[in-house]
Amino acid sequence: MTVRPPQALASSFTKETGLNILEYELMSERADSLGRHGLKVETALALLSERLAAGCPPEEREALLDDAADKVWAFFIQREMCGLRSQKDAISRYGIPPEVIARLGIVRKKA
Repeated sequence: MTVRPPQALASSFTKETGLNILEYELMSERADSLGRHGLKVETALALLSERLAAGCPPEEREALLDDAADKVWAFFIQREMCGLRSQKDAISRYGIPPEVIARLGIVRKKA
């Protein structure tokens, strides 16, 4: 004999409706996009630290900081879309430098 919980207590995602399937696909795409943004942040921060350690010129340093800030900003927006409101854990996990944090959200004029 099997025991089944009352329908009122069943999760809404157990029913195969079009809306639930779409929501599942959207959640999957958000998570995948978050992963891609995380990889971009890792790459930008690794390049920044590598070039700073090599003693890059000030113009290159500024460009690398701006690029890293843009990647981190996009990553934070994607995290918020996934429902992750606090960025403290991402800042410590990725080791985002204060110089990059200070540049988040700045719109630069194009030359």
